[in-house]
Amino acid sequence: MIDDYSNARRQGMREYRRDLAAGRSPYPPVLDDILKNVEVLAEVPVGLKEIPLRYVIGTRTAGRTTAFSSGFMPILQEKTEFASKWGSLYDSQLEEGIRDPIKAYEFMNRFFVLEGNKRVSVSKYVGVSSIMADVTRVVPKLSDAKPVKVYYEFLEFFKVAPIYEFFFSEEGYYERFAEALGQNLQDPWPDDVLETVKAAFAEFEKIYESKHADKSDMTSGDAFLIYLTVYPVQTLMEDSSSVISARIDRLWKEFRTQTNTEHIAVIEAPEQLPQSGSILDALKLLPAYSRTRPLQVAFLYDKNPEVSRWIYGHELGRNALEEKFEGIVKTERFDDCQSSEAIMETIDKAVAGGDDVIITTSPTMMSDTLRAAIHYPQIKFLNCSIDLAANAVRTYYGRMHEAKFIMGAVAAQAAHDHKVGYLADYPIKGVIANINAFAIGAGMVDPQVKVYLQWSSQKDVDWKAAFLKEGIRVISGPDLIMPAIASREYGIFELEEDGSVRSLAAPVWDWGKYYELIIRSILNDSWEAKDIEKESRALNYWYGMSSGVIDVIVSEHLPYHTRNLVAAVKHGIASGSFNPFDGEMHSQEGIVREAGSPRPTSEEIINMKWLNENVVGRIPKGDELSDSGKSAAKVSGVCQ
Repeated sequence: MIDDYSNARRQGMREYRRDLAAGRSPYPPVLDDILKNVEVLAEVPVGLKEIPLRYVIGTRTAGRTTAFSSGFMPILQEKTEFASKWGSLYDSQLEEGIRDPIKAYEFMNRFFVLEGNKRVSVSKYVGVSSIMADVTRVVPKLSDAKPVKVYYEFLEFFKVAPIYEFFFSEEGYYERFAEALGQNLQDPWPDDVLETVKAAFAEFEKIYESKHADKSDMTSGDAFLIYLTVYPVQTLMEDSSSVISARIDRLWKEFRTQTNTEHIAVIEAPEQLPQSGSILDALKLLPAYSRTRPLQVAFLYDKNPEVSRWIYGHELGRNALEEKFEGIVKTERFDDCQSSEAIMETIDKAVAGGDDVIITTSPTMMSDTLRAAIHYPQIKFLNCSIDLAANAVRTYYGRMHEAKFIMGAVAAQAAHDHKVGYLADYPIKGVIANINAFAIGAGMVDPQVKVYLQWSSQKDVDWKAAFLKEGIRVISGPDLIMPAIASREYGIFELEEDGSVRSLAAPVWDWGKYYELIIRSILNDSWEAKDIEKESRALNYWYGMSSGVIDVIVSEHLPYHTRNLVAAVKHGIASGSFNPFDGEMHSQEGIVREAGSPRPTSEEIINMKWLNENVVGRIPKGDELSDSGKSAAKVSGVCQ
């Protein structure tokens, strides 16, 4: 008994001296002290729960906190009553375990002991992983602080899955976790699912902590979620530790990327990439690619080009790519890759067929693309999305807000009643910037203009009828034409009194040019340049007018002064001397950027969640969306 207390005390004193040397408190933190600076909403009884001992970090009151090191090892002398009681409890633990639950307060996913400090100390010393506790939850008042917002997401998770085994550190992770397990955050999870999750995480954490815990800032909970986005939870129950360990090694770059504070590198122009000369120069660098051994590129579409405006644009780009490189690049397309099974089977087929590059054209395909990229590290993978961080998959998208600004100006000039309609598709990242740029451009031409917002992905909404009800005749509709339907209702168009449609302007996605720039980087060997490819960050191409991948075409019937304005603004954007978001900006809630503020960063533009002051409408909630809208919003959404 005394020997064990002495061993435990030696551990405690080592911790005590280490903390003093580091300038930290050598004792367990006290919740009462922490709460002096916290606005508490409520204290809620949770009841009797099994809690992980690694999350028991302090005491509720000061009390006997100085009897323990920060790791709850005893530090009082051996010849004390405290040491005697600790030793007796240790003997009891060896004989029959700790029978009586402790009383603890949970605050922000950590536990602070009110009664049972010695029980915690002994249990930690003997290596017990959990302890029974009568838990009371201290709930902080909701605020904009990220940890608090994430904690409130945990509270929703806890209602359907009342387990304390792991926690996440980012917003949206609990919902992603539920989806990975085929569950949701509305219905209670079955007991067998909870038991499987607990056992799977225990196996994962054991291996992860032994390999990488001291090399990464990522929590084991966050790493667990990344593992589940690539491998099914059953693999942690069925496969050997060596196989799981190898998988964790493959995912190491993804772990590093997620913990990097600048985990997404945005490349806004090809000039940021190392340059080479002509295609022939590129072939000298990489002689493996030629007309007899072309670079093979597979395009995976989630729909068919005949029924999807979006896919039709990519299909035009694919065809242009082949024409541009005249046999040096060969492509093939795969339609209707909607399910995970279809995507993975298609990728397997493409790899077996010798494809070198695989491109998936929807953000909803990102998870499966990442899974395949981890499995096939020799293949180059790209996904058409923005702000989705994955080291093994490069993403690409267009700065469409540049075109939308110009289109807003054209629409406001054409609308004589200060009313313009705007049809958006999905409430995902980048789309809000498009809406705001359009509204700002319209406001510069007509300060009284109102932009009426509708969403094509919102359930039970007839956007055209809604615009007509408001008397709106000038509308910003879908960006692209539908190949199977001969209609002028795309881009900026005006509904005439006789029902006819007059085209005014349209945005241009030059996917052929975009794919040429990406493929050229592979041919000239700048894809893997050391100053571009980093171990701990994702790479996102975000090209715009300056690269020739985004443009606006206007009707020749527009007044010449409008066409002159369009040409001048296009030149300013392409040269970098003008940005749609320069200057003072007002949202529906008030000023969001003061005059003279620095130009918004790429990240700020991509992640806009507010609407400009002259927009009439709102961002829909997730449950208001169609099934396709919900799928897109789950991956890259900004809706609530």
